[in-house]
Amino acid sequence: MNRRHILALAVGSALLAAGCTGTGGTSKGAAAEAPDDPAKVTGTIKVLTVRTDLVQDGTMDEYAAEFNKIYPKVKVKFEALTNYEAEVKIRMNTENYGDVLMIPGVIKKSDYPKFFASLGTVAERGEKYRFTDYTAVDGKVYGQTADGVMPGFLYNKRVWQEAGVTDWPTTPDEFLAALKAIKSRTDAIPYYTNFAAGWPLTSWTFVNGTVHCDPRATTKIAEGNPWAEGADLRVGDTLLYDIVHEGLAEKDPTTSNWEASKGQLAKGQIATQWLGTWAIIQFRDAAKKAGADPDDIGFMPFPAQTGGTFCATVGPDYNQAVNVHSKHKEAARAWLDWFTDKSGYADDNLAISPLKDAPMPTVLKPYEEQGVKLIELDDSKGAEVKAIDTESEVGINTPDYRQELVDLARGAKKGSLDDYLKSLGQKWTETQKNMGS
Repeated sequence: MNRRHILALAVGSALLAAGCTGTGGTSKGAAAEAPDDPAKVTGTIKVLTVRTDLVQDGTMDEYAAEFNKIYPKVKVKFEALTNYEAEVKIRMNTENYGDVLMIPGVIKKSDYPKFFASLGTVAERGEKYRFTDYTAVDGKVYGQTADGVMPGFLYNKRVWQEAGVTDWPTTPDEFLAALKAIKSRTDAIPYYTNFAAGWPLTSWTFVNGTVHCDPRATTKIAEGNPWAEGADLRVGDTLLYDIVHEGLAEKDPTTSNWEASKGQLAKGQIATQWLGTWAIIQFRDAAKKAGADPDDIGFMPFPAQTGGTFCATVGPDYNQAVNVHSKHKEAARAWLDWFTDKSGYADDNLAISPLKDAPMPTVLKPYEEQGVKLIELDDSKGAEVKAIDTESEVGINTPDYRQELVDLARGAKKGSLDDYLKSLGQKWTETQKNMGS
């Protein structure tokens, strides 16, 4: 499965308006305690996952085999779902939605206790793990990510060097100049939107927080206009518009192909895509399959600096949780803890470990060398942002509004960028007022 963190938000926000009632009221607040004696933990558990690739190639079974060396009486079964969000949403109207699952974006944060078992308090888990506040309700934590992600540009270093660009651009104008150099000096498509797939465009929302290096960026869009002059989303959306408007993207975005784009970037036919760290290993694997050099795949931050320093936001990928109705909560909790702490999943995926004392992955060594500042966004207003987004029908985490933005930029739709962003801001702020935000 390729969509992972982005899909959780992109599809989840789109489905939120439909609601998901579930049957979790009778077990509200139940906890999944960490087991004391592995030898006494028994049961067969089903783990739902988006990673169809890892289930199909046997990698998840290999993880389970390692888990069984510690928990020999627990049998782990995996079910990988291609259309994860939609399918799990339906299942969650019953009690049968696996023993361990990735929390769908459709579920309101305030409803987590209805569906998931508590893993402990924010205070105790926050000592060991990153990102605990993303699944916290009333001081208790209901989910745990196995890896952290950050947004950024995947790029072919060889192509950028052939174009004469060796330093990361520090401003949007410098970035556009770099893409123009790629267009004039190489045969590569400077930037690829992946318009047809749609969901990759939602990654542009994760520009929020990076432009001004602001941990309170989520709070600001909950309380203000995300497209005000100089605001992070306005800066990001303007750059995307300018890339397309100036002919620096694929000629016909409607025919773009996500799977094919991996190999094309690896071979240097495409120079750049805005995605996230989660995609690095996929593009490097594509390079190997294409006979290209995986080391050509680079990763760079958004072209903006605060005080002369690049900034990147770090957040959780899908958060795993224990079904509050599971008949084998202890076994489910054992799997969740082992997979987070001991499996090596984050390292295997060149991702950021959720463990606070773990080093950064080697693929991000350039970030350390360049002194990129990593920040975690305060997500205390995350639920409000999601509610405003759904009620306003703006869809910052769905493809539609940026597909419309790209259509404006390429002349397939009439209108100006300023008018379009102004209309988004009006919808957003009017909804804030109506909701009392």
